[in-house]
Amino acid sequence: METKQKVNPDKYKSIGNGFSVTVKEDGVRGLAKGWAPTFIGYSMQGLCKFGFYEVFKIFYSDLLGEENTYLWRTSLYLAASASAEFFADIALAPMEAVKVRIQTQPGYANTLRQCVPKMFAEEGLWAFYKGVVPLWMRQIPYTMMKFACFERTVETLYKYVVPKPRSECSKSEQLVVTFVAGYIAGVFCAIVSHPADSVVSVLNKEKGSTAVQVLKKLGPKGVWKGLVARIIMIGTLTALQWFIYDSVKVYFRLPRPPPPEMPESLKKKLGLTD
Repeated sequence: METKQKVNPDKYKSIGNGFSVTVKEDGVRGLAKGWAPTFIGYSMQGLCKFGFYEVFKIFYSDLLGEENTYLWRTSLYLAASASAEFFADIALAPMEAVKVRIQTQPGYANTLRQCVPKMFAEEGLWAFYKGVVPLWMRQIPYTMMKFACFERTVETLYKYVVPKPRSECSKSEQLVVTFVAGYIAGVFCAIVSHPADSVVSVLNKEKGSTAVQVLKKLGPKGVWKGLVARIIMIGTLTALQWFIYDSVKVYFRLPRPPPPEMPESLKKKLGLTD
């Protein structure tokens, strides 16, 4: 719904209005248009994002060393998440382009199988990747906020809110903390990435447009259209993503490192130990 609000704000004036207009024109099935490319695209992106984040976090940590990893942990989270998202967006871009085309151009195509060959015949491979640069503009800040905010929120919750150490919390209690931290991170993610998301949505709808042209057309107010819908969607989605990711780790007994603590060697250097 937020995609439709951004590309056609005059028609879809609010979330409620958008739902009613969509149901009136396309029936209840209209609310599910574009579900297949959305599911496939974001599944591929999520797999790459979370997988590469763990890889890059270890890689950059090894480069920094134990002490600097702790001192510069926020920068580490930002660098690892940005690197992971760069590759994740390459996986997402084709399905994102298909989703926007299906949802915002009535009569163009109703399904993934109809849309992909039609787009390829009209514009070639570029049709699926012309939005990748704006996608990076949207998703990289989004993911940097998502991972860094989540990591630091978890650390803060265990330090100031949760009444006992993480090691004494049950798995269920730890997953609740994960969900709460994920939702908080999701709200910030939505705000940071929304302007670029608006550009991507319009860019994939209009042939021949550039990101700069779309940005000028939308204006300062236009780029924030649909923000409330995005906050609700992204907050919930981000919380669920972290919850599922952490639950999978629990189920398969994969390593789940506790919140970072200052290394003993650094404590000695800072005179914090006897």
